[in-house]
Amino acid sequence: MSQSSPAPAKDHGRAGRDLKAAIGSAGVLLGAIALSLLFWKPAFMAIVAIAVVVAIWELHKGLQAQDIDLPEQPLMVGGVVMVVVAYFYGAPALVTATAVAALVTMLWLLRRGIDGYVKNATASVFTIIYVPFLGAFVALLLAEGGHTGAGLDDKGVAGVITFILVTIASDTGGYAAGVLFGKHPMAPVISPKKSWEGFAGSVLATVGAGVVLVVFLLDGDWWVGVALGLIAGVMATLGDLCESVIKRDLGIKDMSQVIPGHGGLMDRLDSLLATIAPIWLLLHYAVF
Repeated sequence: MSQSSPAPAKDHGRAGRDLKAAIGSAGVLLGAIALSLLFWKPAFMAIVAIAVVVAIWELHKGLQAQDIDLPEQPLMVGGVVMVVVAYFYGAPALVTATAVAALVTMLWLLRRGIDGYVKNATASVFTIIYVPFLGAFVALLLAEGGHTGAGLDDKGVAGVITFILVTIASDTGGYAAGVLFGKHPMAPVISPKKSWEGFAGSVLATVGAGVVLVVFLLDGDWWVGVALGLIAGVMATLGDLCESVIKRDLGIKDMSQVIPGHGGLMDRLDSLLATIAPIWLLLHYAVF
């Protein structure tokens, strides 16, 4: 009796994605974000807090491939507290909350004993900075318009929408240019599909989107839009490369499969986490 051969893996093209699933899941996520920003800002903060918890869970799962065991409970609780504190009390409180979260996590790990302490504590502090600390800058940006407003007239909401759209422009411009024109690998060892042509498309898209968004949505100067676009294009690419390095070092393809067509949440947050801090800094001092 002949055995049936296994079904071949689906080929999702040069970009390596299931495009239909990716568009569908992205639409759902963006819809939830848009509704929360337009009608009730605390709902958006709840989305951010949930994203922090899921991202920490993914990092815990991924790091286990190298026998690193993150203490999820203090990291998740501390991460949510950092986001909330940033939203209500600002940047100085975020710095304090970050230090406290790191200290509590290190003390928590003492319960496990000596073996693996330095390795797990180091990875825990890295996780605190990489996920909730950087993620909390979106709370700082949203708080620019106060804590009770909503809609595009709220400068915090407008700032967050600008940040999200300019980062999406980076991903979209890089994806399109890479698929259509990509011939020269940017970092073949780290990310074989990323090309210099894709990077150029990303920067062109972010500069164009940055100028439009800053001038018409934030009522700022055009040069701020150019600076915003350059920051987003460069930092989003670096964030993507850093995430690729992490996954290759851990020997995994995706952090998880929680988002159809995208892989893990961290596979989508890499660019956002890398861009939010410098974008907040620019908008805080040059626009708001």
